[in-house]
Amino acid sequence: MKQKGEYDAAFELYGRCLEIYPGSAAVMYELSQFYMFPGQEQRGEEALKMAVRRDDGNFWYKQTLASYYLQKQDRVKAVAVYEDMAQIFPARLEPLLSLADLYGRMKSYDRLVAVLDRIEELDGKSEQISMEKFRAYLQMDNMEKAFGEIQSLTDEYPYDMRYRTVMGDMYLSVGRNDEALKVYSAILKEEPDYAPAMISLASYYQKTGQDSLYAVQTDSILVNGNVEPGVKMNFMRQLILKSEQTDRDSTKIIGLFEKMMGRKQTTADVAMLYAQYLISKKMEKESVPVLDRVLGIDPENKPARLQLLSYAISRNDPDEVIRAAEPALVYSPDAMEFYYYLGMAHYQKEQTDKALEVFRKGVQQINGKSDKGMASDFYSILGDLYHQRGMKTEAYAAYDSSLVYNPKNINTLNNYAYYLSVERTDLDKAEEMSFITVKEEPENATYLDTYAWILFEKGRYTEARIYIEQAMRNGGDKSQVIVEHCGDIYFKLGEKEKAVEMWKKALTIEEPTDEGTVPRPEKEIKRLKRKVALKRYLEN
Repeated sequence: MKQKGEYDAAFELYGRCLEIYPGSAAVMYELSQFYMFPGQEQRGEEALKMAVRRDDGNFWYKQTLASYYLQKQDRVKAVAVYEDMAQIFPARLEPLLSLADLYGRMKSYDRLVAVLDRIEELDGKSEQISMEKFRAYLQMDNMEKAFGEIQSLTDEYPYDMRYRTVMGDMYLSVGRNDEALKVYSAILKEEPDYAPAMISLASYYQKTGQDSLYAVQTDSILVNGNVEPGVKMNFMRQLILKSEQTDRDSTKIIGLFEKMMGRKQTTADVAMLYAQYLISKKMEKESVPVLDRVLGIDPENKPARLQLLSYAISRNDPDEVIRAAEPALVYSPDAMEFYYYLGMAHYQKEQTDKALEVFRKGVQQINGKSDKGMASDFYSILGDLYHQRGMKTEAYAAYDSSLVYNPKNINTLNNYAYYLSVERTDLDKAEEMSFITVKEEPENATYLDTYAWILFEKGRYTEARIYIEQAMRNGGDKSQVIVEHCGDIYFKLGEKEKAVEMWKKALTIEEPTDEGTVPRPEKEIKRLKRKVALKRYLEN
């Protein structure tokens, strides 16, 4: 019944079993599992303990009880069970290994060592156990026995330089500097490029105040072609950390990086760490050639390329944006941010054909895992580009796609609504979209103007006046288009003098001529001048 998942029936049958044989340990164990639910743990624990008492020689019952105590974070009771198991089952390693773990967590190092000794008796001497005992003795500040454990490892593995290096490090840590130097020198005589001993020797020179030898040793580690790149990286990180905690002398660290970079680099790791260090020191200009070096070694390094891109964006340098982003379309074709900024850089340079091409490629990368906000923005910009080229069907399709990904994309809603109003088509849809933008940003002059103009096209001039005057109060009086719209609305309300005044004012406003800004069509300027001359509204 239990195997079939019919737990009610199983519970009843176990109860019947208990009636037949009240002393059954197996039944109590099974019943304990049914009680291990919120609110009945105590009952489950009692049943489990009873199963253990009735069958004291059952390993698995005791193991389950110990695991239950561990789950409850009751280490004392868990230890008691495991100690009992270790006595009853002296040939099994599992209880001893669990005890070693528990005593280590409880920082009961004397008991930990005793358990490790028992494991050694049962399973023989091993590197792992000796190192555990070594660390325990260090925690107990028993240097003599700690030395003894490492010595036993060096005796057993005389050709393993790790233990000899650890021995040297121990000598150094307790001030036995001469003995430490002997150990390091002997190791490096046998293996001149053994990195751990090289690093330990550098620590020896630093600790004993031999600065010139420390500098030489540091250089020998960082420029040694036989030292693993990962070892160099870790050593360099330690040097940076130490520098930040002491003199914070960046010139020394930069000097070391330059020496490393002077050697052939098989990976970009060192260059990337160098760039990150320069960035952390606010040395943007100096980090650029290093980031270029990173990309020269590893052109797929996305963080380095994004950093270069961010610099170019902050400087508003479209040429640098293109230089940083264009290769990414080959090396990181699924990273949409590169398409976005590359397309915007071409747009800023009035290279609309290239911008359109880039954004078309960008939307092809959109999939189910893409960020919906970014996908919406891509389609929004694509719609703007299509509309500038007179491709209205494609533009509106792009806007619709944008709103599928983000129904509240303010830029899409505003532009879509405005273009519909200018063409006097689907004005109800335009009003609905534009109202969302005004509700979201009630002080945005552009959005207020769009909404006012839609109301104008629908003949609701009094309402239009409310929103156009709000737009004027929120900076719209500096926009030629908004001021002209204000005049148009006044004219339809019969206030012709105010209308002409607004049109004249519009002519005095210089439209922005920044690179990338689309200039206002000349025909619209001419129409505005005719309005002033004729003193009447002219249809677009």
